[in-house]
Amino acid sequence: MEPPKMSPVVEPLSWMLGTWLSEPPGAGTFPTLQPFRYLEEAHISHVGQPMLNFSFNAFHPDTHKPMHRECGFIRLEPDTNKVAFVSAQNTGIVEVEEGEVNGQELCIASHSIARISFAKEPHVEQITRKFRLNSEGKLEQTVSMATTTQPLTQHLHVTYKKVTP
Repeated sequence: MEPPKMSPVVEPLSWMLGTWLSEPPGAGTFPTLQPFRYLEEAHISHVGQPMLNFSFNAFHPDTHKPMHRECGFIRLEPDTNKVAFVSAQNTGIVEVEEGEVNGQELCIASHSIARISFAKEPHVEQITRKFRLNSEGKLEQTVSMATTTQPLTQHLHVTYKKVTP
């Protein structure tokens, strides 16, 4: 069976497609956390619909035990550069982020965040992300967040090397 043709609606995001592995390990920090490192696999694909599917799976760099997980969809408003990023996370957060794609850079910010009733505090109140394809052909992701106790602060930065198209 032939793979589905990519919807022309998502062509402006085609630079994100593929399976990517963190190289070097990602770096995490936040005022209420000890700095940490992590390995992450990002899988961004399409099934012919006017959206991309994604999953991000983080692992401890030494033990390889699972850490953060999230999956969802990236949609483009047809004939614009407006993007919606819909994500469900293993921490019990569900979010919608919106923003714009400009060339090989996607900048998005939380539009709405929901959480399970027993999510631990402090609660996440705002998230921003920037994805960009750098000059070496590597995908970078920077995530910032604000909580009920901390202002918007960079939380994660990871650089991925493409391992499959």
